[in-house]
Amino acid sequence: MDIQLSKENGILTIHFDREAKKNALTAAMYQQLADALKDAEADSAVRAILFTGKAQAFSAGNDLEDFLKNPPSSKDAPVFQFLWQISHASKPIVAAVAGVAVGIGTTLLLHCDLVYAADNAKFSMPFTQLGLCPEAASSLLLPHVAGYQRAAEKLLLGEAFGPDEALQMGIVNRVVAVEELLPLAQKQAAKLAALPAASIRVTKQLMKKNRVSATEQQMTAEIEHFAQMLTAPEAKEAFTAFFEKRKPDFSKFA
Repeated sequence: MDIQLSKENGILTIHFDREAKKNALTAAMYQQLADALKDAEADSAVRAILFTGKAQAFSAGNDLEDFLKNPPSSKDAPVFQFLWQISHASKPIVAAVAGVAVGIGTTLLLHCDLVYAADNAKFSMPFTQLGLCPEAASSLLLPHVAGYQRAAEKLLLGEAFGPDEALQMGIVNRVVAVEELLPLAQKQAAKLAALPAASIRVTKQLMKKNRVSATEQQMTAEIEHFAQMLTAPEAKEAFTAFFEKRKPDFSKFA
């Protein structure tokens, strides 16, 4: 299985385990993630959730080959099911990020409560480079977290940035050595799991209360634009260039 699930001491660990593809996510993997979060929401034994990946890759984002074979054409698509679940999760979510975190590998972090990064982490949201627009309500949440100009630089240019900059932007809580990352994240998740579940749930709900409706609306708008742009000539050129391992040429498009 490309998604490994384990439950211990109140913590559901969701481990991306597709190392050969740098944990690039397929539709099947998104469905597993969505189902795991939905089950966790209903499971009183789960008191905290921990996302982890590999030392060299948290997630390389979408598996583009699978993505083109199974394009998300409706709100029921596995990727959007996953985004809805993570954005509405009432239980605390911790993420341990090492290596590359591309696209949704970065944007999903905006829905986590505690995010720890290794000193080899490399973040990027290259949506415009693929002729697409942001997803996961990142066009709303990133400006809120990092400020408009910093968010604009990352979302408009789509260029990669390191863990120290992610820390300055407020995307991550702390940067540590790779070997220290998982123990730290597990320790923090264990702290959350040991606290009163109702107190944690209500505190999280209160902090996110004013953004729930706006997040839902932004995610819906992004989905509509994303679906339209996915079939546009710019995206076709971007994906073709990716598979041909060349630089795309957008000069012929208005």
